[in-house]
Amino acid sequence: MRLLLARHGQSVWNEVRRFQGGTDVALSDTGRAQARALGRALRRYRPVTAYVSPLARARETAEIALAGGGVPLVPVEELRELSLGAWEGCTIDEIRAQRGDPYGAWVRAPLDCAPPGAEPLPDVSRRVLDAIARISAAHPNGDDVLVVAHGGVISVYACYVLGCSFNTLWRLRIDNGSLTVVEPPALVTLNDTAHLSSDGGFARARNATGPRAP
Repeated sequence: MRLLLARHGQSVWNEVRRFQGGTDVALSDTGRAQARALGRALRRYRPVTAYVSPLARARETAEIALAGGGVPLVPVEELRELSLGAWEGCTIDEIRAQRGDPYGAWVRAPLDCAPPGAEPLPDVSRRVLDAIARISAAHPNGDDVLVVAHGGVISVYACYVLGCSFNTLWRLRIDNGSLTVVEPPALVTLNDTAHLSSDGGFARARNATGPRAP
């Protein structure tokens, strides 16, 4: 099986640097354009099924990217974004302004300095790995399989594949609309955004939140 891991397009909260986590936030116009560009990138593959986070920004990305292709979309609850607890709905600047800059501590060591009430990263990893295991079992013959999810989900899985500590999570850049390819157990490409360049027909917008505000 070849896993095509796509991060959803930019959401309306990504654009204003607001933490969303498990909050269900819609795509922005930029995010929809990124989803169309992602669809062009996917033409070099032959995904037989798309497994999609239940959150609207991921579902809409998949619908746009695969429009007219006849690829079935299967919602998978375990692919939802990690919860950021008390930070959801806050902007990066608001968290930075708190005593001791907890945002900076989280960026440096997300396993050790999680937001209050956030979903523990080991728990996120367990549910994501369970979902990938079920997907893999359903495709024993080397199929291309698309997974449309979130920056946190893809980063956690990449840490597992690379054998990295979760404290290195945010050293892995996963842009909105990017494509990461894994042929278990090998990571083939990480954060491919060539399709988002002007050469690919879409002038890539600056990722407002970077990899640090799922």
